[in-house]
Amino acid sequence: MAKRKRGFTKEKYEKWLKENRGSGDGSKYKPWLTIQDVPSIGKCSRLKGIKTNRQHEFFSNNETNYFYIVDFSDNVVDVKEQFPLLPIEETLLIAEELGIKHPTNPNSKEPTVITTDFLLKLRDGTILCRTIKQCNDLTKRQIDKFEIERRYWDKKGISWKVVTERNIDKVMANNIELVYQFYDLQTIKGFEKFNIEQIKELVLDFKKYILGKSIIREKASDFEAQMLLESGCGISIFKHLVITKQIYIDMLTPISVDKEILILEGRN
Repeated sequence: MAKRKRGFTKEKYEKWLKENRGSGDGSKYKPWLTIQDVPSIGKCSRLKGIKTNRQHEFFSNNETNYFYIVDFSDNVVDVKEQFPLLPIEETLLIAEELGIKHPTNPNSKEPTVITTDFLLKLRDGTILCRTIKQCNDLTKRQIDKFEIERRYWDKKGISWKVVTERNIDKVMANNIELVYQFYDLQTIKGFEKFNIEQIKELVLDFKKYILGKSIIREKASDFEAQMLLESGCGISIFKHLVITKQIYIDMLTPISVDKEILILEGRN
């Protein structure tokens, strides 16, 4: 398969600005970079965000895992990935002041726009910027690039930090990934014949049934038999209850539907 040319040019810069990349809030935000634009040594992925109701673009497992955690957090109200440090003249000036070579595209040799992996808006309006990097990728050159990024955000009075795999709780991220797609049960197999009100009633009934200490697989099987549901529907409802926070469980321990777990009342 032929590789795409990934040269970054002034023409592409102007084109992306006209496309409003790096602009917008919530569902209207457009990341500066997409999977088609950038080669990645990690696992690329796309996810539809629960908070934003739009497709997000990630270039590594660490980025994806970090997203699961911040999207699940009650304190975060908006998530913008691949956020551009614009105008490019600002980062060029910072690089010159530091005596550091500004990142350039290896094909076109032109300066490239630096991006911050995540810009987060908190419930109180605070903005946080976080860049994700594998520990063994923190080379001298990479740290120099990060200093440009840090100073850019520092001038704007915004907190910026590097997040490595050591700062990301893998168990919690895996647990969220396990339940993430079950936010809307209408899209899940076995619930096609039910309307919204019927699904709400099933969810409420199952929630009451499992509160306290439960082995989910056993309770799910019993509930499916009582309600004449397809096999798997009970566990799907459990996952829905977790991701919608209608129940609380220990998210720092791997979720197992075959072991007894403590289930507490969550949101109504």
